[in-house]
Amino acid sequence: MPADLIPREHMAQMLADLHQLEAQVESSRLSPDSGRALYLAQHKSLLWKHEVTDSAFQRSYRYYGIHGKDLNEIYAGVIDTLNHRETKLNPASKPATDQWGPPKTN
Repeated sequence: MPADLIPREHMAQMLADLHQLEAQVESSRLSPDSGRALYLAQHKSLLWKHEVTDSAFQRSYRYYGIHGKDLNEIYAGVIDTLNHRETKLNPASKPATDQWGPPKTN
């Protein structure tokens, strides 16, 4: 295990932030070059906010990617985080997992 491995919970938060950033850039209707420049600048800012270097992020992502169970658990946290954010922004909407998951019984 790498010494500077980003903990799973922190990695899930970072990935949720990055996926949200990607969605914002894609919906911005910027030209591809401008969108990429915006994404890269904001990506750098997110790493700084989380106090993580790009190399530590890349190493951690590769490590978790090789250990698929770990990455699956991290992405379960990412999905939960994004669903929670969506619910906070639009309380009337249902989280995306409800649309795809089995019907809930009460």
